[in-house]
Amino acid sequence: MTRIQANLLLALAAMIWGSSFVVQQIGTGDLGTITFTGARFLVGAMIILPFGIRQLIRVEREDRTFELKDWFGIVLTGFVLLIAATLQQHGILRTTVTNAGFLTALYVPLVPVLGLFLLKRKVHFIIWPASICCFIGTYILSGADGFDFAIGDLWVISSTVFWACHVILIGILASRTRAPLVVAATQFLVCGFGGLVLGFFLESPDFEQIRGAAFGICYVGFFSVAMAFTLQVIGQRFTPAADAAIILSSETVFAALGGILFLGEHLTLIQLSGGVLILFSILGVELLPLTRFGKPRSL
Repeated sequence: MTRIQANLLLALAAMIWGSSFVVQQIGTGDLGTITFTGARFLVGAMIILPFGIRQLIRVEREDRTFELKDWFGIVLTGFVLLIAATLQQHGILRTTVTNAGFLTALYVPLVPVLGLFLLKRKVHFIIWPASICCFIGTYILSGADGFDFAIGDLWVISSTVFWACHVILIGILASRTRAPLVVAATQFLVCGFGGLVLGFFLESPDFEQIRGAAFGICYVGFFSVAMAFTLQVIGQRFTPAADAAIILSSETVFAALGGILFLGEHLTLIQLSGGVLILFSILGVELLPLTRFGKPRSL
């Protein structure tokens, strides 16, 4: 697969994610956040699982044998995905789709920051001013008075740390295993079963709640999980991290468009300036290190 083809897959994933924010807000009914998250990822797992099994058989026969640490990494990625998706879903229900879309993009500058501290990867100097600008933009976008954020915004922001970890783990595992469908299907299974078990004990869902959220579960499970997350895993195997982060961050634009078109949401000029500041910070983090200003460096 060429880089252009991989980039197109990532762009499609971003479009699906952004448009799915609307369904994630209005399609849950009375079903609890954890249960909804588990159910939609289990639907996605069932769709991708047959393809993952076929790829696993082919890879182990022709390329390499999966090791215990491979499976451990994939299972860990599934639990990180469960935490990220649950926190985000909880926040989406308590803020606007537009805000949720913009704030989710905060994971992009977090990826190189976490890479520096956890993996000792060098980063460009632009990381630090861009991160500060992202947090300033977050405050402006929230539209809150004083220093109090809307509660939904805080939940979405907390999810970005785990989304950043998820991106890092996916990049490592997709390259290491050379089996993106296996990685996708297994992480979906872990996230799905984990969410349903936790939801059963913490939220005690009943049949009527599940039936009321059935459309949202199936829609998001098919498009956002089975299609978009799988496209992400495949694309990250063939696309450099900078390209991938830029393209995936475009989901914020699609989320804002979805909120405006389908939910009648709107942004004031001040709030819009906060979102623009976030996007420019994201682009600066990813684009400036590629220019003539020099190679990334650590402090």
